[in-house]
Amino acid sequence: MMIVMNLSKQKLLDLLKERVEKELDCSLKKEANNLVFGKGSSDAEIFFIGEAPGKEEDLQGIPFVGRSGKELDKQLRRIDLSLDEVYIANILKYRPPKNRNPTSKEIQKHTPYLIEQINIIKPKYLVTLGNYATKFVLSGFSQKGMSKIEGIASLHGRKAEVVYEEKTYFVFPIYHPAAMMYNGKVRGLFEKDFLILASLLSEK
Repeated sequence: MMIVMNLSKQKLLDLLKERVEKELDCSLKKEANNLVFGKGSSDAEIFFIGEAPGKEEDLQGIPFVGRSGKELDKQLRRIDLSLDEVYIANILKYRPPKNRNPTSKEIQKHTPYLIEQINIIKPKYLVTLGNYATKFVLSGFSQKGMSKIEGIASLHGRKAEVVYEEKTYFVFPIYHPAAMMYNGKVRGLFEKDFLILASLLSEK
């Protein structure tokens, strides 16, 4: 029997992606075009967590390639970062029909793989985009405390900390970029929060 040791982070992510494709038993998989696993640097210090793939993401199998992705890319460039320097994944790995909200059962089935991605990459910052990602992470990577966590309107732009498996992560909630497409007031908050994030990153 061959024992493989010292695998790179990228190889571990590739193996995890293969596992998700094979073993994730979810009704979303039957209706989706592609698994949307994640993208970016396996050595990223910043891990962005979104909610779920949209139409373009489902078609291409890559997170944040639609309008939301363009907005995110634009803000990253404003603070001298690129999509190649961060890592991005979603709470759900398959698109919900008509972009509906994730269900409790779907979150339960999908998030163990998200946690594995985080454990492999070992980022310093978890930047949560929108309510579901923020509530899940701040509740200690559990659904049990999600209902007790405030909404993104109260938490955005405020640095927090969460401890999971004896590791401390800095968490920085931000509105999901899709929100500004439906609410113009969110754009200013979204842009301001990225400047706050840049200031926090410069402290290192």
